[in-house]
Amino acid sequence: MEEAPNPNPPLPPVPLSKWRKVPNLLIVVGLALAALGAAVDLRQFGYSYLLAFMFYLSLGLGALFLVLMHHLFDAGWSVPIRRFCEHIACLLFPWMAVLFIPILLLARKIYPWMTGNPQTGPAWHSKWPQFARPMFYAVAALCFGVWWLLSSRLRHWSLKQDETGAAKCTYRMRFHSGWGVFAFAVTLTLAAIMWMKALQREWFSTMYGVYYFSGSVWVTLGTVYVITVILDRQRILAGYLRGRQYYFLGSLFFAFTVFYAYIHFSQYFIIWNANVPEETFWYVLREKGSWYYAGLVIIFGHFFLPFLAMLRIDAKSTFSVMVPLGIWGWLMHYADLAFNIMPVIHPDGFAWQWLWLDLACLALMGGILTKVFLRNFNRHSPYPAKDPRLMEAAGCSHFVPAQISGGGPDETAKPFSPQHPTKGGAR
Repeated sequence: MEEAPNPNPPLPPVPLSKWRKVPNLLIVVGLALAALGAAVDLRQFGYSYLLAFMFYLSLGLGALFLVLMHHLFDAGWSVPIRRFCEHIACLLFPWMAVLFIPILLLARKIYPWMTGNPQTGPAWHSKWPQFARPMFYAVAALCFGVWWLLSSRLRHWSLKQDETGAAKCTYRMRFHSGWGVFAFAVTLTLAAIMWMKALQREWFSTMYGVYYFSGSVWVTLGTVYVITVILDRQRILAGYLRGRQYYFLGSLFFAFTVFYAYIHFSQYFIIWNANVPEETFWYVLREKGSWYYAGLVIIFGHFFLPFLAMLRIDAKSTFSVMVPLGIWGWLMHYADLAFNIMPVIHPDGFAWQWLWLDLACLALMGGILTKVFLRNFNRHSPYPAKDPRLMEAAGCSHFVPAQISGGGPDETAKPFSPQHPTKGGAR
């Protein structure tokens, strides 16, 4: 089957030199404003910081999930984009763990149940083994430990394969992905419950982990699409990208748009239809003041707009459609997380007067993580140079004579001329 032609004309490289100082600027400005916010209102700073942390955590977890799926399905098309996904996943440790320290220090101000009495009500008493300070710290240690082990081992064997090209590297990455996907599901669910849902510990939702997961992968797919376009324009991945990579990324982005909407609506429908006060109060609070309009923004901006924009089959491969949607995904995902976190401290509506502090925490973490990502990207090959599926990703056929196939090399196969991977291609 012939591959569909790429609807995008060749584009000139992006002048990235103009953006070199942006991460440093974000760190300096973000740190100054965040420190000012902490001095003015420490509790508000804690919630703004938690919002930014959960946003960037979702990007790291989403990238880790994409790497796991690549190995579990033995995918060929995703080989060129796997390396920078590994770098994003490795931000989970130690960097996200270090950024989690202020949340540990401010936990008593952020989570009301930490300063309450677990014997005050049957609902709280039944959850006491989970919502206790020792368990909070234990869950944090477990989550970051698992994420460190998974992300570091997957990238270690990926980089090892660049040196040796041995099949053992592929087998080891598949092994870690096999047990890792279960550990990933457990730790992501624990993190979403203990760090975000626990802001209102009375609330019940068995779908909350999947809800956070779907939004995390959704925003990560949009981010991966934009990064792939930039690397393609810089001619870093140009020799290994075809229309299929963009189409498959767009299709996954479209699929998780529907999946997220399904999970969010199912959670709302089941809770509202059951009409149990211990559950419905969460949505009642988020229908007050401007939070009602924030909910409408999420419905139309997080689902209807990207769903309708990507409904045409050719839209998934059109840069002028997908790149703005990838950037739009950041705004919608951030609004969705704010819808979950901020009503606890501002029940009457979004506190616009504290928007500068929210953006300061977002800028501070974004600047730090961007510098680390670029450093790791420039230190290694931009793609897995000796991955056995790289030729398939580049659209080349390569048949090896084998008794099971009963034939030899295909004389009509397109020859494969790999480009030499260079370090520092993003400079």
